[in-house]
Amino acid sequence: MTRDDLREVVDHPNVRAFLKAIRLGEGTSDAKGYQRIVGGGEFRVPPWAHPERPVYIPSISDWSTAAGAYQFLAKTWKGLVKKYGFEDFSPASQDEAAVGLIAGRGALDDVLAGNIETAIWKCRQEWASLPGSAHGQRTEPLARVLAEYKANGGTIA
Repeated sequence: MTRDDLREVVDHPNVRAFLKAIRLGEGTSDAKGYQRIVGGGEFRVPPWAHPERPVYIPSISDWSTAAGAYQFLAKTWKGLVKKYGFEDFSPASQDEAAVGLIAGRGALDDVLAGNIETAIWKCRQEWASLPGSAHGQRTEPLARVLAEYKANGGTIA
């Protein structure tokens, strides 16, 4: 998958709806979600760059650099930049990068086809808030994720 491939599918209605469903659980559904750091803080823009700011999370007794609408870890973001050539951490880049992660989990075809429960199952290790995740963090109920997906125009096969 190339950056052009990501750009081609990011606006597909099922992809947009799935991205919104992911953001629900990540606590980034609002307009400021693209600037959110783990724990609820925000980073300043411009410039649109991953803040790489470690935040201690008491509930998991560990540090995290998660940031943006999809709560990308700094290490994950650097890998995506290397693979796809993102020039910034803008909302468009974050959306495309999230699609790259979905594809990397083998779930993009499921999303496009409306096989959302299968896509959730495949992506649950990427996003700790998805139902069935074993990360030990709070997860969203499946019914709520599906409702968010449908409310944002997604179709179920």
